[in-house]
Amino acid sequence: MEKKKTICIYCSSSNHLPEKFYEISRQLGEKIGRNNYNMVYGGTVVGMMGVIADTASKFGAEVTGVIPERIESFGLKHPSLAKVVVTKDMRERKATMEKLADAFIAMPGGFGTFEEVFEILVAKQLGYHDKPVIFMNFDNYYSNLFKMFDTIYQNKFAKEETKTLYHISDNLDEMFEYLKTYEPKEFVLKW
Repeated sequence: MEKKKTICIYCSSSNHLPEKFYEISRQLGEKIGRNNYNMVYGGTVVGMMGVIADTASKFGAEVTGVIPERIESFGLKHPSLAKVVVTKDMRERKATMEKLADAFIAMPGGFGTFEEVFEILVAKQLGYHDKPVIFMNFDNYYSNLFKMFDTIYQNKFAKEETKTLYHISDNLDEMFEYLKTYEPKEFVLKW
């Protein structure tokens, strides 16, 4: 039997968001489980993170949480995950999640989400991995960021080919179709 692939989810840990963000989190968690994927994420019980983890687990995904000691000390560790890895710090957390993941999805989130997805995007650009990186642009959450990306391309801070390193989706069905059909493409660095 083929090993299930694991999706790494980056997203908000806030419990104070509009309900629509928790609803899309439930939908994503269900899709992860129903599409026979496992999940790795930041290991907390709060916000979109907790909702996606709970729902993915309910629908059959094995969910692994990777949580730094400091965040665990706040009492935020999810109490019922299949696996929990406690790391020394955020850097170790991100490296562990990258190692365990076969794909990365950035759901709406704050500064931590941006930092995580940009690090994984740069790692792909530099050839450290060739895994899919997806921005879930639910409710146009990332649209202003993509305008900034256009400014980067227009001013030659990045080459247009860099667009091939990530995928933008605003639809869960389309996003999972992309994951199923993803084929790594060689990205050649040209200084």
